[in-house]
Amino acid sequence: MILQDLKTAWQAVSFIDFVVDSHFDTVESIDTEIEELEDLLFDNSPRAPEVQRRSFELRKSLVMLRRVVLPTREVLNALMRRESVYVDDVLMPYYQDVYDHVLRAADWTDSLRDLVSTILETNLTIQGNRMNEIMKAVTSWAAIAAVPTIITGYYGMNVRIFPGAGTLFGGIVALVLMVVGVAVLYVAFRRRDWL
Repeated sequence: MILQDLKTAWQAVSFIDFVVDSHFDTVESIDTEIEELEDLLFDNSPRAPEVQRRSFELRKSLVMLRRVVLPTREVLNALMRRESVYVDDVLMPYYQDVYDHVLRAADWTDSLRDLVSTILETNLTIQGNRMNEIMKAVTSWAAIAAVPTIITGYYGMNVRIFPGAGTLFGGIVALVLMVVGVAVLYVAFRRRDWL
């Protein structure tokens, strides 16, 4: 009878060890997917929607895995209490080993969940930086386009108090002012790396 109980106890610890090892396999595969996602995050071609979708899928998988790992930890903790009659002293080291594996799986799951959150935040930061670069370029081109607009607007007025109004010389002066103004702004924005 005692041998039968011991055999059942060995089967129980073996089964729990098998379940915990499958947790490790799952966590390891998710870790590999997160590494691929990190590579995708810093890819030259922007793939923000794909990064966000995969990040949310991984986060959801990690939450589901955590819901499985944490109860396993609690069950093993309850079995290993000193006042427990379910685990024999002979099997206690094996249960302790499995419990340590569960703790490692839980910690690894939590760290991966934090890593996925960091990837999402980094993706948003990268998108913001790209948007800033685009806004700088658009603003620079708008400033360059404003110079000829201002000069033609000013020279196009029907007021004859500025030099060369209504003459060929005035047209040439306006054209030179536009070209010089555009060239100065273009060079200035290129030096600042806005264009």
